[in-house]
Order: sequence, then structure tokens, then C-alpha cells
Amino acid sequence: MGEILNKETKIYVAGHRGLVGSAIWKNLQARGFNHLIGRTHRELDLLDPVAVRQFFDEEQPEAVVLAAAHVGGIMANLCYRADFIYQNLQIQQNVIGESWRHHVKKLLFLGSTCIYPRMAPQPMSEEVLLTSPLEYTNEPYAIAKIAGLKLCESLSIQYGCNYIAVMPTNLYGPNDNFHLENSHVLPAMIRKIYLGKCLYTHDWDSIRRDLKRRPVSTPSGEVADEQSSEDLICRVLAHYGITSDTVTLWGTGSPLREFLWSEEMADACVHILLHVDFKDTYSHTASSAGNAMQEIRNCHINIGTGEEHSIGETADMIVREIGYQGVIQWDKSKPDGTPRKLTDVTKLHQLGWHHRVSLQEGIHRLYQWYLTEEGFR
Repeated sequence: MGEILNKETKIYVAGHRGLVGSAIWKNLQARGFNHLIGRTHRELDLLDPVAVRQFFDEEQPEAVVLAAAHVGGIMANLCYRADFIYQNLQIQQNVIGESWRHHVKKLLFLGSTCIYPRMAPQPMSEEVLLTSPLEYTNEPYAIAKIAGLKLCESLSIQYGCNYIAVMPTNLYGPNDNFHLENSHVLPAMIRKIYLGKCLYTHDWDSIRRDLKRRPVSTPSGEVADEQSSEDLICRVLAHYGITSDTVTLWGTGSPLREFLWSEEMADACVHILLHVDFKDTYSHTASSAGNAMQEIRNCHINIGTGEEHSIGETADMIVREIGYQGVIQWDKSKPDGTPRKLTDVTKLHQLGWHHRVSLQEGIHRLYQWYLTEEGFR
């Protein structure tokens, strides 16, 4: 296992305001790492190679966590395929490339379990990467993430870098994206069902408070915010399947998903950053070809719970947590995505980390956070 980075180590967290990056930042601070560097998108455009190189020239970070990415749900991945592959490749090329050029001694790259084949054997071990076709809906994003993990792997093999790629399962938690269409499934369901409850109980104060923080618009250009009429708000929310007595969710509800509380993901990432070296991520077996070079691949690490729930079961948990009394309907014309995505977390467990927060507990925590002032900031 690797040695802990010094508490004085200067660590750059790319994407420190997002769901993933903010949780890692908070975890590092709790462990006494106070020399952390973060830049907002306005302060540093990671798509700009000149700006990224200048940042590394000036700051000279000793360790890097690459948590910045262009992300979204099924519809966003379908509609903006070019954006997802181009922007993620560019971010990775700039940040990982400058880390190598500036002799960063430790780097953690965050990908996603969507890198695995659509029909991968379950649970998905690291070894099933590139064994069959990807899920079509997020193929561009997945290819970008595969390129990122292979860049880390190849730099570590060729140049002796200590760059490790981790593949978290579906994440949720504080600072999540609650857009009604472009967010991931769990936060989208929480907001939909919450707004459905408010409509069902005619709680217009709560609806307007929600829309003040997160206005909702339709493709036709209608926008519902805290100043909108009740008729306009009802019309806009109905476009997203939220009415006074029903909430319509996408797909059939049958796909199985694994969900990990973001703060636990952060704890696993920091554990790997501090205690695991690249050499710990693969088997050191002698080559069967005698003196031939050993093939080293699949050095990335799955981060998850190893537990799964159907989307329908997850929706039921949210309904119970929020106390929604209306009807849940499923729009079977909408895509389900990959039928099943469960990670094999054997390697993660062998490296010394296990999850603790159940899905029911995590839903409770996220809903309570959503209702706080912080959730509405």
C-alpha cells in the first residue's frame, strides 16, 4: 500500500464545486489537508489548454484529483453526444497531460461504471472492460472515460507515474443536480415526487420556494419561477409529468441500479489517494510467455456498494420518505437504459474500504438536505 501524502501537500481538486469534487474536498479537509486548490469554471476553463497549462505553471500542485466532467442523464447523453465526448476528452487531455508535464506525484481520475458493456456479466468486475459493445445512450461519454483511464494507466506503465483511475457507481448526495430532465435518475425522482406532493396538497409556498431556486422551463420557452401564475406553473410541471394527482417517471421501473452516497464515494477516493499506489491495482504475475513483458491492464478500481435496487423500488422508497399520496405512473415509451449495472467491488474491499450508508438512509439524508437552506442556496 502507498504512503499517506503529507498534510502540507498541495492538492488540486478539479471540479471542487460539483457533487463529486465538493465531497472529496470536504473529506480531505476533515482529514487535515488544508493546502487545497480549487477553481470555478469562470476562473479556469478546463477546455482551454493554454489556461490549464498556465494554472499548473503558477500553482505547481503536487497531487491532483480530476473530478471535473461534463455529465448528465439519459436524455442529455442522447441529445448532446458530441458535447459529451469532446468536452470530457478535452478536460482529461488538459488536466492529466499537464499533471504529467509538471511531475505531479499522485493523481486520481474519476470515471463512471458506464464504461462497461451494456450486457456485461453481473456483477461487473474491472476485467470486463472492452469485452463487448457499450450502452448506446451514453457511448460517447463512456468512450471518453475509457480514454481517461487508459491515459492514466499508460502514463503509469511507461513513465512510472502514480496515476489511478476509479470508477464510481451511480452517485447521489449534497450538491446534486436536480434538473427535471438532465439530472441523474435518483435526484430527478426526488424533486419530481416532492413537487408532486406539493401540488397534491396545494402547498404553493413550497412550490414557489422551489422554483425560486431552480426555475423550470419547457422546450417551447415557457418558464416557471416563483413569480409565475399557478396556471403557468401547472402547465410547465405537467410537461415533466407532474400533475395535481400523478407523477410520471421514465421507463418501466424494472432496471436494476446500484447507488452510492457521494460522501462515502469521497471517503473511498481519499482512501485510495492516500493509501494505494498504482502498483497495488493489478496482479504481479509472471508472464506466461517467459521473458515477454507482462500485460498490465484493467488497473482501475470500481467504487460502489455491491448492492442493487430496481428503479421502481427506489421510487417507492422516495414516495415513503416524502409522504406522497398521489399516483406514480411509468412512461414506457421512454428509454430504460442499461438493464442492470452492479459493480464487483472485490478489489476495493481488498484495498481496505467498505460502504456503510444504505440506500434508504441515503434517500432520507438527501431529501432532508434538499429541504434545508443549503439545498436552496
